[in-house]
Amino acid sequence: MEHAFTLADDAATRALGAALAGLLKAGDVIALHGELGAGKTTLTRGLIQALCGADEDVPSPTYTLVQAYDGPDFPIWHFDLYRLNRPDEVQELGWDETQAGVALIEWPERAGRHLPTVRLDLTLEMLGEQRLARLEPVGEDWQKQLDGFRFSSP
Repeated sequence: MEHAFTLADDAATRALGAALAGLLKAGDVIALHGELGAGKTTLTRGLIQALCGADEDVPSPTYTLVQAYDGPDFPIWHFDLYRLNRPDEVQELGWDETQAGVALIEWPERAGRHLPTVRLDLTLEMLGEQRLARLEPVGEDWQKQLDGFRFSSP
C-alpha cells in the first residue's frame, strides 16, 4: 500500500526523513527516487540527523559516492549512485557491508540487479513550490513497518 504526503518546503522534507528514522532497523534499505533537486539529500539529512544528532554534518555524497555514519544502534550508509558507469561498481563502495546497518540509496536504478528486493521505494517529485513524497513498500517487512505510519507536515 502506497503512502503519499505533500511537503510544503525543505523543513517538511527533513521532518518526513526524521519521522521515517523512527521506523528503521538494521538491514533496512530505502531507495530514493527523484530528479535532480527533488529533495533526496534533504530528506536523508533529516533522517540521519534524527538518528545521529542535529549537529551531524550530512553532505551530499555526489562526489564521494558514499558517506558512512555511526548511528546509535546501527551504521548508516548514504549512497549516491548517479555517477556510476556500471551496476557492478557498487561492490567497490562497501555495498555488501550495509546488511549490518541501513542503506539510503539515491539513484537506486543504477544499482541494477544489486538493488535489494526488500526495500522502501521513496519517490520525491516537485509540485510547483511543494514536493510530493510517495512511499511504496517492496516486500512484506516494509509493509509491516509502514503499518500505521502517520506523518503531519510541520
